[in-house]
Amino acid sequence: MEEDVDSVSFHHKENMAVTHAGPGVMLLTASMRLLYKDRRAWELCQQIIRCQDGITANGVLPRAVASLVDQIQKTLKVRTDPKDWEQIQFRRVVNTPQSSILLCGTALIDQTNREKRILIVISEVGIGAWQDKVIVQAKEKFHLTARETTVVQHLLKGWTNKEIANEMRLAEQTIKEYFKHISEKTSTTTRTGIVMKIIHSGLRHALATPSPHASVPP
Repeated sequence: MEEDVDSVSFHHKENMAVTHAGPGVMLLTASMRLLYKDRRAWELCQQIIRCQDGITANGVLPRAVASLVDQIQKTLKVRTDPKDWEQIQFRRVVNTPQSSILLCGTALIDQTNREKRILIVISEVGIGAWQDKVIVQAKEKFHLTARETTVVQHLLKGWTNKEIANEMRLAEQTIKEYFKHISEKTSTTTRTGIVMKIIHSGLRHALATPSPHASVPP
C-alpha cells in the first residue's frame, strides 16, 4: 500500500528512524536504466517487492519505485533547468508488514553536458542520516568541514535550504553560505551539481570494493 508522505506523521517516522539501518541509494538514467544500487537499496527493494506480490517493473524495480521515477520523468520534460530541481523532490511511503519505507526522488542535471540522472533515496521508517561511504569519501576528497558535511548529508536526502536550516537550528542565509563554500570546494555552481559530484565520487570509490548487489556505472 502506498501513501503520500504528507498523510504520514513525518516527525513520528523521523524519531523512529534511529532504530533502523541507514537509507539506501539508487541512481538511474532518465530512461529508467539502473546505473547503481547499493546493498541497502537492494534489501529495501526486495522488501517492497515481496509486499507487492513479487511484481517488478523493468525486471528490477519495485512498482512503487518505478511509479516515482515515472513521475520524475514526466516533470523532467517540462522542468529542464538544473536550478528548478534544487527545490523539487518527490516523496512516497510504501507500507510493508515489517515497516513503512520512504522513497525520496529527484533529478540531477549536469550543467556542463545536460546529462540527466534520477536519484532515489530509500529509507525504512523515515529518512534518517546518511552515514555511508559516499559521505566519508566526499568529506575527505573535498576537505569539507563538519558543518559542511552535515549540510551535504541533508542535501542528499532531498531537503530544501529551509528544512536544513530548521534541522541545524541556523538561519537560512547561513545555509546558503555553507552551500557557497561547498560549491567552491567541489567546483560546481548549483545544488544538483554538488549532488552529482558527491555521488560520482562515491561511485568511483565503490569500483574498488563492489558489493554483490551493486551495479556500478563505468
